[in-house]
Amino acid sequence: MTATFLALLTCIALSSQSEGVSFRQEAVVSVCPIASKEGAAILRRGGNAVDAAITTALVLAVTHPAAGNIGGGGFMLVDGPGREPEVIDYRETAPGAASLRMFQPGDGGRTAKASGVPGTVAGLAMSHRRHGSLPWRDLVEPAVRVARDGFVSYKPLVDSLNSVLASVSPNSAFQKAYGKPGGGKWVTGDTMVFADLANTLKAIAQEGEAGFYSGGVARAIVSEMQRSGGLISLEDLAGYRAIVREPIKIQYKQHEILALPPPSSGGACLALILGMADEEGLEKNPRDSVVALHLLAESMRRAFRERARHLGDPAFAPIPGFLFEREYARGLAKGINRAQATPSIDLAGDIPVVLETEHTTHFSVADAKGMVVSNTYTLEDSYGSRVVVAGAGFILNNEMQDFNWFPGKTDTKGRIGTSANLISPGKRMLSSQCPVIVRRDGKAVGVSGSPGGRTIPSTVAQVLINKLAYGMTIEDAVAHPRLHHGWFPDEIRFEKSADPRWADTVEALRRLGHKVTGRSQGDAHSLWREGGGWRAGIDRRIAGGASGQ
Repeated sequence: MTATFLALLTCIALSSQSEGVSFRQEAVVSVCPIASKEGAAILRRGGNAVDAAITTALVLAVTHPAAGNIGGGGFMLVDGPGREPEVIDYRETAPGAASLRMFQPGDGGRTAKASGVPGTVAGLAMSHRRHGSLPWRDLVEPAVRVARDGFVSYKPLVDSLNSVLASVSPNSAFQKAYGKPGGGKWVTGDTMVFADLANTLKAIAQEGEAGFYSGGVARAIVSEMQRSGGLISLEDLAGYRAIVREPIKIQYKQHEILALPPPSSGGACLALILGMADEEGLEKNPRDSVVALHLLAESMRRAFRERARHLGDPAFAPIPGFLFEREYARGLAKGINRAQATPSIDLAGDIPVVLETEHTTHFSVADAKGMVVSNTYTLEDSYGSRVVVAGAGFILNNEMQDFNWFPGKTDTKGRIGTSANLISPGKRMLSSQCPVIVRRDGKAVGVSGSPGGRTIPSTVAQVLINKLAYGMTIEDAVAHPRLHHGWFPDEIRFEKSADPRWADTVEALRRLGHKVTGRSQGDAHSLWREGGGWRAGIDRRIAGGASGQ
């Protein structure tokens, strides 16, 4: 048996324990057991939480290609003793050739034109320069090895990859990079080897971020752009920079929550949702009561209206500070009618609304010395643009979709056209990512986050409400049914909408004026401190594994 196969078996055994998994000192939890195990191995070698996060992220680029990536971007939130918490913003940027009206009605998002300049490698390299303790090459090598020597496939990966392979051209670079050798469908238990990706990762291991943003890999990206109709140039790649930002701080239930500032909307939405829920005394009602679900939905509705109105890249648009103040949430909460849903169109205000007929992953890391990392990164849609850089073996994002494509056009289906997030060269597109670190008395006690596009802040808010307001275990807080309201479309998406056991609740919400639909939401792999150690909340909605000691 290979070492990778043994690691997979060990992690699956750990993650299958329904009662949860506890670790005395340090832990990694992610969507993929292999990535968690490789990250935990770095901790055992004396690496810190940032070292383990780098390895986890790069292994996920191999074993979870739907969202793990080197062709996308995201945010890393870092906290630990003796240091100020910080956000490393490695969000993608619009290419220099991008323009305000580059997209037309009918354009699709799964094209090379929808790819922004990738930020992941630059962000991980910056995190290593600022916080890493082991050599960079040692942190990249596990991903090189897994891609080169192969890993045993697992069911969620096989299912998603087979589905995408059936939809792309048989002669495409995607098929060459990710298709089963000899043809046919992947089967759970097959060994997957990604040789081109291994070579790209080897270049990154040897040369650092220069191995991605210049040289052969950069030229391969630009050649793919020219071949596929994308916009990224050598100048765009050479000019990309990650940015260090100060996290916002949210006070909630005697805890301080560290969250993202713009260009992510996650922190602002989270602050508003938690603030309104607290003002309304949410926890005075049973968690699954109609009143509690109604108040959550109405808080989300208002938070996402503010998102649409105000948020974008702070280098291009002024961001009002009041969005992060409790007093503003208090004012919004006063507009909530406990007896009736507020039509979203009534909240539009000065946003003209036209009445006309996503894929990310999160992981959490804690080391034995008190450093914690909350990292969320993405390709946007599942498998991003589905454009693979020929010969380099990795998938490019389609994050340009996160800009507001059509100036002035906000519609009831969820398309936003407000000015703060319009396309401009070099601009970071608005994100919904929301990695968080929860502190009490200045010490990290929780790490969480989730994928899910605009549903991300809603998911994270509910994990925190479940844990801090309702006192659930971290496993129950993560597993509990979730809902989302994003202002437009004007509907509650509730995971249990079609469950007969929840029929009375759903009907009661409809009587209040809510439209209720169904959809699975999020993948919030979390850690929470218990008794001096760490307990993993593994989210079973996709897959998951925790590892540590």
